[in-house]
Amino acid sequence: MSQVKYDVAGIGNALVDVIANADDAFLNSENIQKGGMTLIDAERADTLYGRMGEAIESSGGSCANTIAGLASLGGKGAFFGKVKEDQLGQVFIHDITTLGVAFPASVATNGAPTGRCLVLVTPDAQRSMSTYLGAAQNLTPNDIDEEVIRASAITYMEGYLWDQPGAKDAFLKAAKVARDAGRIVSLTLSDSFCVDRFRPEFQKLVKDEVDLLFANEAEILSLYEVDSFEEALERVRKECKFAALTRSELGAVVVANGDVHKVAAEKVSKVVDTTGAGDLFAAGFLYGLARGYKPDHCGRLGVMAAAEIISHYGPRPMISLKELAAERGL
Repeated sequence: MSQVKYDVAGIGNALVDVIANADDAFLNSENIQKGGMTLIDAERADTLYGRMGEAIESSGGSCANTIAGLASLGGKGAFFGKVKEDQLGQVFIHDITTLGVAFPASVATNGAPTGRCLVLVTPDAQRSMSTYLGAAQNLTPNDIDEEVIRASAITYMEGYLWDQPGAKDAFLKAAKVARDAGRIVSLTLSDSFCVDRFRPEFQKLVKDEVDLLFANEAEILSLYEVDSFEEALERVRKECKFAALTRSELGAVVVANGDVHKVAAEKVSKVVDTTGAGDLFAAGFLYGLARGYKPDHCGRLGVMAAAEIISHYGPRPMISLKELAAERGL
């Protein structure tokens, strides 16, 4: 077995997030599904961008946010995602590499521009996303460096990749390389609407190929088409070696080899923006698991990171999560 160089290698859509405030009336007028993620084309992206008003722009994408959180905790990460050699692409590469994250995927010199995710945050802190994948959808198996995967304790992939055949094949290639190397394969379901689109495939993937599953309550209920969290949890216990299920203010439930650990949520004085909450929970949990921490410790790191991210706008930590963990005795 090759030596471990990275705690986590992430594979996901490389996007720039554009975050703005909106009310429910604006979502309705723009026919935007509240709380979900909808794929849009370039023309729609330009139109909606022009109507959003004042916004914050930052490098994003679900998996990239997780790897950024891992780096903030002091972890060593790599990220595979596709950007174009344009202004947004350069911003993305600069942001991720400045964090100390390796970016081994190739950069496109032609074709679609770098993707962006237009995030509208309503007063209840819910985020509704309209995503133009752009260059991100052109990730292929050739972009996966097998040596990086073999040298990573955990390979972590976002369910959003399933929307594109090439990215899906990249996902499956990386999973096989990781498994053959004796590493951990992890998947986040990403979005309940994403689960609805690919339920049978996700069910097979979770049962046969994934060692560690991340999902929120809506996603896990959708995956198994059940009405209660308890029913979903029983399915998870039977089918997953590890799972981390988030339940917003109810905290998280961690499954490890059939054992169930409940982790309380951290209190936040005001929830400002839930964008990236699940991504940062995953960052904390993955960091702990890669470092050999016990399951409940991994969960506490996850809820700590999620609490930090929902206290401000944007999906990247505003303070050092490593220092925050030290203050909390984690």
